[in-house]
Amino acid sequence: MSRIFIEDEEFKGIDFTTNLLEEGDYDGCSFINCNLLNANLLEIAFTNCTFDNCDLSMAKLGNTAFRGVTFKNCKLMGLRFDHCNQFSLALKFDNCILNFSSFFKLKLKDIVFKNCNMKDVDFVETNLTGTTFYKCDLEGATFERTNLEKADFSTSHNYSIHPESNKIKKARFSADGIKGLLTRYDIIIE
Repeated sequence: MSRIFIEDEEFKGIDFTTNLLEEGDYDGCSFINCNLLNANLLEIAFTNCTFDNCDLSMAKLGNTAFRGVTFKNCKLMGLRFDHCNQFSLALKFDNCILNFSSFFKLKLKDIVFKNCNMKDVDFVETNLTGTTFYKCDLEGATFERTNLEKADFSTSHNYSIHPESNKIKKARFSADGIKGLLTRYDIIIE
């Protein structure tokens, strides 16, 4: 079966739980108000696409390519981005729910997470050099052996990052957020 190629198409209000998204390459496409809950996105390539107000929670990502993809106002709970095709992986998140997702061992330099809810997200061994976390809730997010050099956490909250087990040189934190660097020590900050 040959792969399809779709360019500059708009998919609006489609329920992909009943109308399966065809395997292929989607270039410059927009997905607006679509339901991709538990959708099979295996082997699909998205290049310069936008997902706006979509639910991709628990979608199956196996060798899925996201190249220059923006997610706005999306629900992305439980996604295994670490199962994606890593070649040219480039993502941007604006006002998204990413709870319980995994970015394990990915290279995500200079990525932007803006106004995102990121509870219990796995960033173990991820390269987040220069990443911006703008007004994000990182409660329970796991940072271990993670490269956070030049990352900006200055407007985010609820993170717990252990300086000894992560690279944090030149990372930015607010004075209020400093306690997120000291939780391991079980000390009281007033």
